[in-house]
Amino acid sequence: MRRKSTPLPIKNGLNPTRIRVQGAGLSGIRAADAVAEVIFSQRHRHPDDDWDAIHQRFDAGEVVRHNGSPLHADDVLAENTEVFFYKIPAPETAVPYRLSIVHQDDDLLVVHKPPFMATMPRARHIVQTATVQLRRTTGIAELSPAHRLDRLTSGLVVFTTRPELRGPYQTLFAQRRVSKVYEAIAAHNHALAHQLDQALDDARLTWRSRLEKNPGELQGRFVEGEPNAITHLEAITACSPAEQAELEKIHGSQPPLARYRLAPVTGKTHQLRLHMWAAGVPILGDPVYPRIYREDEEDFAVPMHLIAREISFQDPLSGEQRSFRTDLGVLDTACS
Repeated sequence: MRRKSTPLPIKNGLNPTRIRVQGAGLSGIRAADAVAEVIFSQRHRHPDDDWDAIHQRFDAGEVVRHNGSPLHADDVLAENTEVFFYKIPAPETAVPYRLSIVHQDDDLLVVHKPPFMATMPRARHIVQTATVQLRRTTGIAELSPAHRLDRLTSGLVVFTTRPELRGPYQTLFAQRRVSKVYEAIAAHNHALAHQLDQALDDARLTWRSRLEKNPGELQGRFVEGEPNAITHLEAITACSPAEQAELEKIHGSQPPLARYRLAPVTGKTHQLRLHMWAAGVPILGDPVYPRIYREDEEDFAVPMHLIAREISFQDPLSGEQRSFRTDLGVLDTACS
């Protein structure tokens, strides 16, 4: 999982873009045309990223080969030539929620990520991401997440502070050697609470399913086959009248609500959201389950109430047990 080094440094929180000249008819292309082809084909492009901006990159020496040598606009590129340059992010609406630092040391930065903020740059979410925002506010250019949290999910994300630390910590998460606890808010299902009270498996219910979610599809689905998604439901706690009233100010009239403590064994995309939906208790504010909301229906004032509350693991470097927790609620991170 080691990231390939690049000849251009991280600039204003953003990694450079790497392209390789490959494909029929591309060998012999001008450097400026190769860069332009990538920029002009972007679905999300800054309106000012035009030919003048492309030539400004070359004039500034910010279009380079893999060895760092600068390219000129009219240089002819052979096949398999690697080119590095910076994209100009398209305008983005600011996420009206704040990141909060939970823990910081020489190796790790642990934060509470708010809803509506992606972990890493992707598609139309570039600057308004936890990685870029934290690099800018902390001044630690090499910050990199050891794992990802869905854009709509809130809670703990662990970042490494130096490139040499990425591999050990990313491997830790990739190999599922991390214990996580999530909290979801949904309708108080008394039948499910009764099942939990009667559970013999360490006083918890276990949901086992086989989930599939194809790239580009908004919803995942259950399919037949060996389970690849396992979630423990550990507790259901009724929301207080004050909490109920606060939530109804945002989401409108609701049935009695409760907090669900969830401990996933696996980490499939949308696993907790799908398991809660299948159990008859879709997560409050979820814009995909059960109904898919259109992109233009997204409302920053109506977040999804799923939080990564706790993370614990044996540190891959020191061997010590590390545990982190956030007590912030989804609404606590809203900017006033």
